[in-house]
Amino acid sequence: MSEARSSTADEPTSLNARPAQSASFAMRWYVLVMMCLVYTLSIADRYVVSTVLDPIREDLHLTNAGVAWLTAWPLALFYVFMGFPLSWAIDRYSRRKIIALCLVVWSVMTTLCGLAHSTLQFFFTRVGVGIGEAGGTPGASSLLSDYFPASRRAMALTVFSLGAPIGAWVGYSVAGTINDHYGWRAVFFALGAPGVLAGIAIWATVREPKRGCLDSGDDEQTPSFKRTLKFWWSQRSAVHLMIGSAVCALWGWGLMYWTQVFVQRTYHMSPGEAGDVTAYAHLFGGSAATVATGWLMARPVMADSRRIMWLLAAGTAIATFASGVAYYTRDLALAKAMFWIFIPAIYFYIGPCFGLLNNLAQCRMRAMFCAMTLFLANVGNLLITPPLIGTLNDWFVRMNHSQADALRLAMLCIVPTGLWATVHYLIAARDIRKDELRARSFPF
Repeated sequence: MSEARSSTADEPTSLNARPAQSASFAMRWYVLVMMCLVYTLSIADRYVVSTVLDPIREDLHLTNAGVAWLTAWPLALFYVFMGFPLSWAIDRYSRRKIIALCLVVWSVMTTLCGLAHSTLQFFFTRVGVGIGEAGGTPGASSLLSDYFPASRRAMALTVFSLGAPIGAWVGYSVAGTINDHYGWRAVFFALGAPGVLAGIAIWATVREPKRGCLDSGDDEQTPSFKRTLKFWWSQRSAVHLMIGSAVCALWGWGLMYWTQVFVQRTYHMSPGEAGDVTAYAHLFGGSAATVATGWLMARPVMADSRRIMWLLAAGTAIATFASGVAYYTRDLALAKAMFWIFIPAIYFYIGPCFGLLNNLAQCRMRAMFCAMTLFLANVGNLLITPPLIGTLNDWFVRMNHSQADALRLAMLCIVPTGLWATVHYLIAARDIRKDELRARSFPF
């Protein structure tokens, strides 16, 4: 690749493209907060349908399987398909512009979800949300990796991951309250509008750093997708880390997709009341788990990445059993206690996963590594689990179970997959140290 081509792609001569070494402490943290906001809006807009799944199902006259297919598949299919071309662009062009544009697109489409009066209309608006969201997380992860050095990267990406519990709280508690007062359509209006303003702010105020400026070596060549895929496959710890995190998403976030409906049906609650059962486990438990893992990763004892993988494996195994109890019991107090174990566990793997993958990838492969992780995760937690639970729910109803009991049985069928993720984390621990060293010295 020529010098001129690289200059055009990364905008190093513009005022918005400066080496991150020159960025002040305040600027680095401002960018981190803005990227956390991007992630917050992404999670809130993506999972708000979980809160109003039954109102949408009743309004559009759908089965359980039908509402799952309608709300999850359009977003996921186009999210996973657009993730790779957008990540290809992120590894070559201005990340701040791509993030800002994607945020505006998915926020507008979220707003339009509230105007849908047919399944076809709702389908196309969810497609638009998926296309926009595909560029948000990979772009933010790559951008932050050039604002924070390798020694602080896991910490920064863990703070970034706080967007997930905050977004879930907005999508469950805030959205549930809005639904109870104004209906499910108003929820999408309220959540879509702020993203447009945030996108404009990112475009106007965030600077594009020089790519790879905080890593040793001169890595000006942008590898092809084929070369990136070949390098990823040779990094065995990265392969198992991605698969383990994808299965963790299939188990944890897949179950979360139906959890609000489960609480509403089992304990005869409105969406707003059901939101209060789990929302604070997301906001406080999820945030605490995210911050705790970030703090642990900064400890000298965790300098050995294998210990991080062992921690992820142990936490996932414990939470798997807690999730089984939460969906089996009919005691609301016990279910709440188990949710406070299970829900934080679906957050603590996110920051370490992104942080470790950025250290297992070459600097111009990071967005693609992130996209591959999100591809696998969204196949699990959006393409597989929601429609599978919906289909099982309808099947158990035909066996003369109530809607509440049928959903309970369907969710219990998914619970054991958490142990599958545990196995991959343990396997990844074997090679992660040598793979991290190889990522810093791998020649093209």
